[in-house]
Amino acid sequence: MNPSSFIIDIDLDRRSTTPLYMQITDAIAQRINEGALPPGARLENEIALAQRLRVSRLTARQALQQLVDRGLLKRQRGVGTVVSPAPIRRPVDLTSLYADLLTAGHEVTTSVLEYEEHAATANDAEVLGTEVDVPVVSMLRLRSADGQPLALMANLLPAAIAPSPQELTTAGLYDLLREREIVPVTADQIVGARAASPEEAATLGVQEGTALLTAARTSYDEEDQIVEFGNHLYRADRYSVTTTLFAS
Repeated sequence: MNPSSFIIDIDLDRRSTTPLYMQITDAIAQRINEGALPPGARLENEIALAQRLRVSRLTARQALQQLVDRGLLKRQRGVGTVVSPAPIRRPVDLTSLYADLLTAGHEVTTSVLEYEEHAATANDAEVLGTEVDVPVVSMLRLRSADGQPLALMANLLPAAIAPSPQELTTAGLYDLLREREIVPVTADQIVGARAASPEEAATLGVQEGTALLTAARTSYDEEDQIVEFGNHLYRADRYSVTTTLFAS
């Protein structure tokens, strides 16, 4: 076992009907949720864990795998099993992810992977409610938080209001639009999920087929004109959305 690994005191009740692997899982999960095991903390490997707790290696492996499946732990080649970064929970508001992450205390970086100005196709014109051949900009950005990929964001908007690639690395799209006095006030959004393609998985640092959260959003200004269309992918192990529901 690596001497820098965290050792967790776990009292197993061998008379309990709760399986031993689940008792181990729950004990480690509690330490993570309490903050006793910070993101990046390395745990002892399954062999050392099994020997210390006097359980089978299969039991230790099941316990750690449960935590990996729940997104609390991740396996890093050459490093071992470490605590995953804290999940990012974001309210369903018409705000910039960039600004929300900064407000929550995260270190945020943006890479502009694609940026193209072109004449609107028939599909572009339909999406933006404009005319064919009007100049539009399509872009693809990778947003990372605390050094870890978080979101892959594709957007389409009129070229006349589009920020430059350099600007997009320093601020959120909505914040840059507001600087141009373009203010999104309403939006239609569909949230879903799908499996990551090989290319998406490589960009977001997950395995092919991993579930990704999807969000397709059309934003409107106060005159009900379409401002932009976004089609975003988020790592489901690091990102979730929250909303408040009211009884009708």
